[in-house]
Amino acid sequence: MNFENLKPQVIAILSAENERDVTLKNLCQFLSENVDYYNWVGFYFANHENNTLHLGPYVGAATDHTVIPFGKGICGQVAVSNSNFVVPDVSAQDNYIACSFTVKSEIVVPLFVNGINIGQIDIDSHVLDPFTEADERFLEFVNQEVAKLF
Repeated sequence: MNFENLKPQVIAILSAENERDVTLKNLCQFLSENVDYYNWVGFYFANHENNTLHLGPYVGAATDHTVIPFGKGICGQVAVSNSNFVVPDVSAQDNYIACSFTVKSEIVVPLFVNGINIGQIDIDSHVLDPFTEADERFLEFVNQEVAKLF
């Protein structure tokens, strides 16, 4: 996967004159359509007063996980660690919140605005172990661009 080719389109989507949620949904759709193994793409945003994450724009199968406590599941762990979390095989994770039996792997990358973790991009895949360091660097780039919306 050549992520460099996708970067100008990410910038174009994020530069469009839309409401933020529409822009983020368009970005999720673009990522889902252009990376074969990105089967669910969405954002969670932090409520630091309640130590919870709240589902934002996403594309993919519906999820019951609209509010996730900090520390719970992969997303909740990223809210606490402020670090990327790549899960090659979700069945091997003790602290995993199952969304669907079709999900085999997950990557979560925190979203920082002015040094504060305000949320994350969360991607599920129906493929075992598809995520590489290139995915991490690309999603870090995506989140750096998304941060400009806040």
